[in-house]
Amino acid sequence: MGLSTLFDVKEDVLIVRLSGELDHHESEALRNEWKEKMYRNPVKHVVLNLEDVSFMDSSGLGVILGRYKEVLQLGGELVVCSISPPVKRLFEMSGLFKIVRLEENEQYALVTLGVAS
Repeated sequence: MGLSTLFDVKEDVLIVRLSGELDHHESEALRNEWKEKMYRNPVKHVVLNLEDVSFMDSSGLGVILGRYKEVLQLGGELVVCSISPPVKRLFEMSGLFKIVRLEENEQYALVTLGVAS
């Protein structure tokens, strides 16, 4: 199926919307594009919308963890929202929710970061 990405910037927040399958075939391209968007825009925080992600493996978690570390160095926060049950289970099993906050939807995630959408 592949992966589709959509990036948007609102104030100091990079919104990353993914749809499809995030596996080892897609991870490198996502990593590169995401890093480029972070460095080309004055962002501090990231909202990661996983509403339309049907599958993710450990390489996808690795991409997210790497961007989390970059956001942390900027003094920001990475917030995940709209997560599907199978992907949520992967996050829970990996322990990622111990360091990344989960919100119900994108709009609320933006509000919690101080951005009125």
